[in-house]
Amino acid sequence: MSLRLLPALRETLTQSELRRAAKAVRGDGGVTWTLGSAAVRRLLPEEITTLEAAGNWAEDWTRLRVVPDFDASRVRRSNFYRDVVLGRFAERIAVAGTLSLPAGVYESTVADCMLGNDVLVRNVGLLARCVVGEGACLCNNSTILCDGETTFGCGTPIPLGIETGGRDVRLHAELSVAVAAALGRGRDRGALVAAYEEALDEYLNSIRSHRSIIERGAVICDTVEVRNVYVGPGAQIRGAAEVCESALLSHPDEPVYVTSGASVRGSVLQWGSRVGSMSLVEESAITEHATVERHGKVKQSVIGPNTSVAQGEVTASLVGPFVGFHHQALLIATFWPEGKGNVSQGANVGSNHTSRAPDQELWPGEGLFVGLGVNVKFPADFTQAPYSVLACGITTLPQKVRFPFSLISAPSGHRPDVPPAYNEIQPAWMLLENLYALKRNEGKYRARDRSRRSSFTWEIFRPEIIELLRTARRRLEAVAAPQETYTERDLEGLGKNFLLESARLRAIEAYAFHTHCYALLGLKERVERALHNETPEALAGLLLRRSDEEPWEQQRRILLQDFGITNVADGLRQLPDLLERWSEDVVRSKLRDDERGRRIIDDYDEVHTPANLDPFVQQTRDETTRLAAEAVRLLARIETLPDRHREFGRHSRPEAGATRGILATDTSSRARRKAV
Repeated sequence: MSLRLLPALRETLTQSELRRAAKAVRGDGGVTWTLGSAAVRRLLPEEITTLEAAGNWAEDWTRLRVVPDFDASRVRRSNFYRDVVLGRFAERIAVAGTLSLPAGVYESTVADCMLGNDVLVRNVGLLARCVVGEGACLCNNSTILCDGETTFGCGTPIPLGIETGGRDVRLHAELSVAVAAALGRGRDRGALVAAYEEALDEYLNSIRSHRSIIERGAVICDTVEVRNVYVGPGAQIRGAAEVCESALLSHPDEPVYVTSGASVRGSVLQWGSRVGSMSLVEESAITEHATVERHGKVKQSVIGPNTSVAQGEVTASLVGPFVGFHHQALLIATFWPEGKGNVSQGANVGSNHTSRAPDQELWPGEGLFVGLGVNVKFPADFTQAPYSVLACGITTLPQKVRFPFSLISAPSGHRPDVPPAYNEIQPAWMLLENLYALKRNEGKYRARDRSRRSSFTWEIFRPEIIELLRTARRRLEAVAAPQETYTERDLEGLGKNFLLESARLRAIEAYAFHTHCYALLGLKERVERALHNETPEALAGLLLRRSDEEPWEQQRRILLQDFGITNVADGLRQLPDLLERWSEDVVRSKLRDDERGRRIIDDYDEVHTPANLDPFVQQTRDETTRLAAEAVRLLARIETLPDRHREFGRHSRPEAGATRGILATDTSSRARRKAV
């Protein structure tokens, strides 16, 4: 994020639903916000008589005002203090399931409140300094109040990534992972932070309130304490222990839930999020459709959309979207805006393993899988090793790893020239052995996305990931004298791990294969566009002509520089075979699980879907078959064009330096690429 995004951020702060509600309530204490343009009046003498006969009592009946069509019979056995405004009570309000009860105030104590039309207040020990929107349901609660000035948890600084501070970000109700990441990371973030602080201070001044705000259709039932809160439309607080100093952004179609003994303090919960099952959320932002459940603990953190935290603890961390955290584990001081990863049972990811100050941090990068019982020592940076796996039971040393799709595991054997605490790394292992999981992740995240305000890139093989593959491949190919074992001294980017020569060669091939596929698919798309929207002349010199369009320019350079392809037809001819191998690799990675399962579990086939019926395998087969057929058809079309359009490179000179990567590559590497 850069200063260019500040206008959008300022607009978000200006258009905040919390800001609009707080401003409306502050104007006249909430009368207009709760009742609109309806006039209010004092009670008639006969209404006071009816109220008192129904067991009601008021400190001063003249301070209780009502709408013209107020029904005094809907208020029973309740006490009123200071200024209270009551709306029209005519409807029945849904309480649970199909059960509904008449709107009104029953067996409750109300002080200095504005209650909108058809509100139900029943068995509330103290409802004080609140404005309650139309159709809200407040039943069987101890206290719902505002006890002073509040900003509903906004403005609280949270130490993302470093427990002792340094990447602090102050909360606002609509805080996103992208904004938090930009504010917390980057050498040039100073100007952005200063501008954000200025805009946030103005935002905080605009939302300051001396009343709790409960929007239309909200439900608060069976809860011990609700204090200094904004509860958005349709939000559901049921059976919670407490919700204090917090903002719950909600919508009837995307209600926020706080249930089953949960505690929320000093936090913001966004649309569709859930906190339940005795969980604790403190000084944190739970963004849209994220979940904290089953005794999960989230403190001073931001949890991204569609991420679930259960049982374990997250502290001082920025956790991006689609992170699976479903078991007892620990995640502390982790800066993970990319998300899309997993934290397994027993993982200990914490900053204070040295017994010194907890001032270190972890940057996991996109898609990191932390296996069972893994211990991660800080500091560590895996951002240039996306979709890597830390295998079960290992302890990783402080390090920076720069090889994507790696497996880091316990050593396969003793190596006298390697420090005993080092693990073994296999770059590109996910591409070689578990391509099925990558394909499944793309589909899984797309299917599970419920967020409406955040956008995600589902494709794993996209420009920035491909550039990491290319860089890693060049680093592996640059080894001057091959040897049996490599460490960081020999090969930059291995971290505190060692690499075997056989794994180096396999990784070079895998990185090349997937880079090649990506670029050829771009070529196919470009040719389709040229034949459909442009003239055939657009194909002449296509691979030798610079383009201002990304990612095509990147793909063009890959084909030209990395693989020496200058002719469109030559490139398209290679694509079907590569797609067939891609499909076979996905099937093979799933078949391996099936074969192992059958050897160990007697009735494995009875309860597991075999590879040939797996939906992700079938999807991959269908997709690669379709793409290959389209490539063949395109090739047939362009081969019918006149020679001047088919000889795509004949009349063009390569751009300066275009073949440098080809000429500089050693013979063995070129042979491996050709084999791919």
